[in-house]
This record gives sequence, structure tokens and C-alpha cells, in this order.
Amino acid sequence: MKKILVIQQKMIGDVLISTILCEALKKMHPEADIHYLANSNTTPVILHNPFFDKVIELTKEEQTSKLAFYHFLKKIKQEHYDVVIDAYGKLESNLITLFSGASERTSFHKWYSSFFYTKTIKKRTKPKYNNSLATENRLRLVMPEELLKNTQLTPKIFLTDTEKAQAKTFLTENGIVLSKTLIMISVLGSDEKKSYPSSYMAALLDFITLQKPEVQILFNHMPNQKAEAKNIYDLTAPKTKQHIFFDVLGNSLRAFIGITSYCNALIGNEGGATNMAKALNVPTFIIFSPYIDISNWHSSSEDSQDKAVHLSEYIPYQKNENAKAKKFYQEYYLKFKPKFLQPALEKFLNKI
Repeated sequence: MKKILVIQQKMIGDVLISTILCEALKKMHPEADIHYLANSNTTPVILHNPFFDKVIELTKEEQTSKLAFYHFLKKIKQEHYDVVIDAYGKLESNLITLFSGASERTSFHKWYSSFFYTKTIKKRTKPKYNNSLATENRLRLVMPEELLKNTQLTPKIFLTDTEKAQAKTFLTENGIVLSKTLIMISVLGSDEKKSYPSSYMAALLDFITLQKPEVQILFNHMPNQKAEAKNIYDLTAPKTKQHIFFDVLGNSLRAFIGITSYCNALIGNEGGATNMAKALNVPTFIIFSPYIDISNWHSSSEDSQDKAVHLSEYIPYQKNENAKAKKFYQEYYLKFKPKFLQPALEKFLNKI
């Protein structure tokens, strides 16, 4: 029986999307013992996933202490993996792969990668099939081309019946009527470079309540962003405020996931929340930062329930303009006026 380790560190979105590697491997090798390695702060999104047999957590201490990391590497070596698939490809995962002792070691190509891996692939710059670029490149780590062209896999989050019941109770006890439209708003991105301007977001919230007079709105933000989220709330019209349940928040990542599973849609800035909503099969309307390449994270399939918008759709970019947009993100965001988004948002709202 093969023992396989899949490595994906970094953020929630990355960890979620790489679960498709485990799903593909489990379907191709149902007898395999598959382990998934991720940073400990991201593992709540992959709990109860049936496509791998064990979660290997890399803690903050193991990332910051050389001694702790060395002991972690020794534990990896003791697992005796046959195959390692490294979807991260940075120094930590290079060393984890090397210490594993696996006879088959696969990752993305870099100039030094032959030292750590027995097989590497060069990333495509555009998707060849009907997947996002991030999805397609990852699947190429484990699948031959003839299988890839007919494979459509998406990340999935799995909730227990208890978690679903707890989320339902929490919502109803806080005044949410589940028979009415419930929308989660990702009001802020992970930082300013990924956050639609506050006044523009407030204008979109006003627009949503006009389109859906019975709508109930929840705000998603990190604890340290509460003041910024409150500022967006304060910028909305008085009638809009009546629809916003500002303090209805979960007290953990799993609680947020449970709450989101009852939402009819998630709207807002691209990031971990939007990736979690997609993995729950909740329709999303995603506002991408002006410097992000939308093809990396969003499939352009016309029959998708998800909609993504990017400034370049309305003000065409020159070649390689993303680098300039990253440096002058505030200037670019100001060009991304709510009036550009409203027709697409109205169409999206009419479907939910």
C-alpha cells in the first residue's frame, strides 16, 4: 500500500484548493494512505475531509524555531512515505520533502528543484481546460494530460451534523429568519491592497438592500478589522443598517463555516472567506484586487454559479500592468467605481 504525503502550506485558499490533489489521488489509488500537511492555523477548513487519512500540522513554533523544525523533520522521516507531492515549493517544504526519504518526489519546476525532487512540472501561465489556473497546475502534479482534460474537481468543506445544528441555533437565536435571503459580506480583504474602498463597499451594500428588500446581511472580517468594518457600516444608508446584523459572528473558523453554509450567497473581497463559501457550494460574487490575475483563482465557465469582477473588465489593462496596479493599488481601486459592478451584481442577486 502506497503512503503519500501532500504538502500545501500558506493561506486558507491555497490549502483548500490543494485538497483536490488528495481527492484525485484517492480516486486513482483508493488503497493509498494519504496524509495532508498544512500550517496549523489553516487546518480547521480541512477537518472531516474523506479524501485523506491523516492531517499533519506544522505549528507556528515549528516554523519559527530551528530546533522544533528539526524535530518535525525527524517525525516526517519516521512516517516512511513512498510519494511526496509538494504543491508549495518553498524552503520549508523543500526540506520536508528531502527529509521524507520518499522515492518519488514531485513539485513545480525551479532552477534548483532537481536537488529536492525526482519530477517537476513547469507551471502554465494560462489554463488549457475549463479550470482556474491554480486548479489546473496543481492537478498536473498528479494526473496525466489525458485524464486532466476531462477532470473537474473543486475544493469541498465538510461539516458534521452537530456543527450544522449549532450554526442553525446560533443564527435563529440572533434574530435571523432562515426562510429569508441571508447574505454574507466579505467587507474587507486580508489587507488594504485586497480591500475594495470603504465608501464603494458601503454603496454596494445600499444597492443590495434596494435589490433585495427582505435581505439579511452578515459581516465577515477578522477580529483586528472590527473598527474598519464598523466604518463601512457607518457609511451605509439608514435603511441599509436595518438589514445588517453587525455583531452576528462566529467565535471560531469552524463556526464561521457553519454560519456561511446557511447563507444564500457570499459577496465581497476575494480571500479565504470566498474560497470557503465556494467549497460549501454557496454562490459567490467576488471583487478581485486590481493587481491579482483573476485567471489564477476563478474559472470563466458561463454556467458557474460564481461571478468574479476585476477592474480590467471595465478599463482594459496594458500587458504586464498588474505590477503597476500592485504598486499604485489605491489609485486603481478608485477607478473601480460601484457603477461598474452594479449590473453584474444585480444579475447575480436575481439568481439567488
